[in-house]
Amino acid sequence: MSGAAGTAATDGVVLEEFRYDDAIVRQFLWATVIWGLVGMVVGLVIALQLANPAFNLGLEWTGFGRLRPLHTNAVIFAFGGNAFFTGAYYSTQRLLKARMWSDGLSKFHFWGWQAIILAAALTLPLGFTQAKEYAELEWPIDIAIAVVWVVFAVNFFMTMLRRRERHLYVAIWFYIASIVTVAILHIFNNLSLPAGMFKSYSIYAGVQDAFMQWWYGHNAVAFFLTTPFLGLMYYFMPKAAEGPVFSYRLSILHFWSLVFLYIWAGPHHLHYTALPEWASTLGMLFSVMLWAPSWGGMINGLLTLPLGFTQAKEYAELEWPIDIAIA
Repeated sequence: MSGAAGTAATDGVVLEEFRYDDAIVRQFLWATVIWGLVGMVVGLVIALQLANPAFNLGLEWTGFGRLRPLHTNAVIFAFGGNAFFTGAYYSTQRLLKARMWSDGLSKFHFWGWQAIILAAALTLPLGFTQAKEYAELEWPIDIAIAVVWVVFAVNFFMTMLRRRERHLYVAIWFYIASIVTVAILHIFNNLSLPAGMFKSYSIYAGVQDAFMQWWYGHNAVAFFLTTPFLGLMYYFMPKAAEGPVFSYRLSILHFWSLVFLYIWAGPHHLHYTALPEWASTLGMLFSVMLWAPSWGGMINGLLTLPLGFTQAKEYAELEWPIDIAIA
C-alpha cells in the first residue's frame, strides 16, 4: 500500500491529498534481495575456484575469467544499484513531499534495469566483453544503461521541480551528484566504435584509454557506491536515531569537499605507468586529501546517535546506516 501524505479540510481550507508510490520501492527491494543472493553465490563459486580450479566444472562459461566480472557487476550494479534505487525512491518522495513525477517512468526504470542485469548475466559468461573493469558490457547494453539512467534522471528532476518542500535536504544533493556524474562517466568511458553486434573498440588508445578507464573505474566506486549511500545514511540515520543529524553544516561541507576531491583521484590506479607524472602526482595528492571528507562524514554520522554505538546495539535498524558511515 502506498504511503499517504496530506489530507482533509481544516477551518474550511481544503488541504491537498496525495500518496507516495511505495510499490516501486517494494519492487526494487525484492530485486535487491534476489540479486544480492545471486551475487553471493557467484562470489562463492569463484572463491572455491581459487582454492580448487576443478570447481570451474571444466567449462569455458564457468571459468574464473568469465565469472569474476559477472560477480563484480552483480554486486555493484545489480545488488548495489537496486539498493540505491530502493532507498532513493523511498526517501526522495518524503524529502520532497511529492509523489514521483511519473509512475510509468518508474516502472520503465525498474524493468529496464532488471533487463540490463539479465543481459549482463548472459553475455559475460559467453565472453562478450570490452575487457575494461566495471565497464565490461558491450555497446548495445551500454546504450540501454544510458537510456534507463536518463529516464531515472528525468523522473527524479521533474519530481524535484514539483516538490512541496522548498528546502533541499543534503541527502538530495548526494543523489543529484550520483545521478549527474554517473551519466557523464558512463557515456564518456564507453564511447566506442562497434565492430559487430557484440564487439566494439574504444575511441581512446594507449595511455589515454587507461586514464579514461580509471577516471571511470575510480569514480564508479565514488558516485555509484559512495555518494548515493551517504545520501541514504543522511536520511535513515537521523530517522532511526529519532533526532537531527549532528551537524548540518558539516554535512554540507562533507558533500562539497567529497564531490570536489573524489573526481580527481582516479590516477592513483595508474602509478608507475606511462601516465604523465603530473597526472599521477595530482591523483595521489587528491587521494590523500580524501581522508578529510571521509572522516568528517563518518564522524557526523556516528555523532548523530545520542548514545553512540551503545544505541546501535539496541536497535538493529541502525546497523546498516552505521556501516555506511564507517565505510
